[in-house]
Amino acid sequence: MLRFDPPKLPTPKIEEKDKRVFLTDPLWDQVAVYLVGNHHRVRENIVIPRGPAPVYIKTNDEKTVEAAMESCVFKSVMSCVLGFGLGAAIGLFSASVGTNVTTVEKPQTARETFREIKNTTISHGKSFAAIGCVFSAIECCIESYRGQTDWKNGTYAGGLTGAIIGLRAGIKASIVGAAGFAAFSTAIDYYLHK
Repeated sequence: MLRFDPPKLPTPKIEEKDKRVFLTDPLWDQVAVYLVGNHHRVRENIVIPRGPAPVYIKTNDEKTVEAAMESCVFKSVMSCVLGFGLGAAIGLFSASVGTNVTTVEKPQTARETFREIKNTTISHGKSFAAIGCVFSAIECCIESYRGQTDWKNGTYAGGLTGAIIGLRAGIKASIVGAAGFAAFSTAIDYYLHK
């Protein structure tokens, strides 16, 4: 009777750093690692050790989206859009509350009333959009230049925004607008941070 012995497989060589403490046989150790898994998670060629405190490293896509959302252009566009929405809401409210008093000779039609409400809403929306866009762009540029995030950025941006907006009415109005807008920005920053 012939007896067939299967060939002996060589035991794989495992480096000291890959050996597990709970098993001494390298072959069983490989099986255990295959079934249980290792003690590290690999993500984008970065080994993140498991432990009580989770460590989270952002992917390249997350970093790209975050950089785009923190850019001055995105902040300015968002301030413009949100400013228009807020201004339109305030304009709609003020137009509905303070309608023109009609004379007895010519009463105002519903179409004229709606046209007036629409014009007031759009006018307020454009004004708030312009102020929000200018303020946000200036504040972001100042923050990028200074490299700090504190109350001074809002104060400087408020002063410049008030000066730019008030410049249409003259130098004196520009100075008053700068002082008023800077004080308002500082008060809002103080209130929001405290």
